[in-house]
Amino acid sequence: MDNLTQHPHIVVHAPALDGSRRVTEGDVTLGLASHLDDVVEILRLADLDRIEVEESDLIEWQGGGPEDWPGLTEHEDA
Repeated sequence: MDNLTQHPHIVVHAPALDGSRRVTEGDVTLGLASHLDDVVEILRLADLDRIEVEESDLIEWQGGGPEDWPGLTEHEDA
């Protein structure tokens, strides 16, 4: 039984300077996310939409969790 087929390992990488986060499965880049909703859509397009994005052990959040999108805060009014 191949565990990688049954349990994909998704990584949401640390935010880039613009706040975007690369989403990968193994060595494959699935997309670039600027918000949590983007991660959900990227996984849907990769037929991985059964994964609970904010709670799944299949997703490794690097450089912050699902609530960390530093590029968004610079647009908010002080």
